[in-house]
Amino acid sequence: MSPTSSPVSPLPGPAVTGSLRIAFLGPFGTFCEQAARQILPADAELKPATGVESALLMVRTGEADRAVVPIENSVEGGVNATLDTLAHGQPLTIVGEILVPIAFSLMVRPDSDLELNDLQRIGTHSHAWAQTRDWVTANVGPAVSHIPTTSTAEAAKLLMEDPDCGYDAVLCSAVSAVQYGGRVLADGIADNPDAQTRFVLVSPPGSIPAPTGADKTTVQVALPGNESGALLSMLEQFSARGVNLSRIESRPVGGHFDRYAFSIDLEGHVSEERVKAALVGLHRTCPEVRFLGSYPRVDRMRTQIQRGTANVDFATARAWLDEVLAGRAV
Repeated sequence: MSPTSSPVSPLPGPAVTGSLRIAFLGPFGTFCEQAARQILPADAELKPATGVESALLMVRTGEADRAVVPIENSVEGGVNATLDTLAHGQPLTIVGEILVPIAFSLMVRPDSDLELNDLQRIGTHSHAWAQTRDWVTANVGPAVSHIPTTSTAEAAKLLMEDPDCGYDAVLCSAVSAVQYGGRVLADGIADNPDAQTRFVLVSPPGSIPAPTGADKTTVQVALPGNESGALLSMLEQFSARGVNLSRIESRPVGGHFDRYAFSIDLEGHVSEERVKAALVGLHRTCPEVRFLGSYPRVDRMRTQIQRGTANVDFATARAWLDEVLAGRAV
């Protein structure tokens, strides 16, 4: 699948005076930069951040107008740093999503004479390692060690700057390999050739992108502690209104094993009656609900509306109830 993005031009969110400043997980050469460049206005400025938390903090403090950060990988699942940072602190809103196909290059320093079977330590991000370890085991050897880094591009940058950085090769994007001038031992590395990472465009709170009929809504929901059936009660708020969930992941709350919140993507837009009803139900029954955005789906797949849950069905039901209350129901 070729890189694609949701229709976010001009970029949604609060109006900006002057050039748009977009923070991203840096340094230059990351897959996150590739995602940002898919939606980058011609006069925008890219601002690399040292981590997801830093990129989102730049938006919260006004140092950047938007941020592009990874939220989900098709192999490893949710990106915890993004899920947790969005769920706490000053509110931020997701206004778009971007998909980037993921494959890696294995790179050494240009002055290195190492080959595949000589490698002992490979530096890369933990998600990149998870997507390539089978290839590494088969082609480099089972004894090779993984050295975690903050991003794949940071691994490449450090290797080029410091021969004693702690690893002798990196797994990074092909863009990083070119940008930092390493010698590539292998290209197109991926245990799953269909692997993709989903990135989100994050904005300060403001106007919500208009519904398209092919939308997602992201929320964070905390459950009551030690309450029997709390998870079932939460899920029933969606099922009773015909709202399908495309992603749900649990996150611990406050370091306690008995308290959890759930990061959820649901199919639909907050302006739809069935989604409104589900969110009202959550707000009534759960101690905390944080709305994180409604935005166009990257795949343009239109939401399938179940019988009895379309906007007109809610309007018809309310009109009938009005007749009941007025004493005119038959």
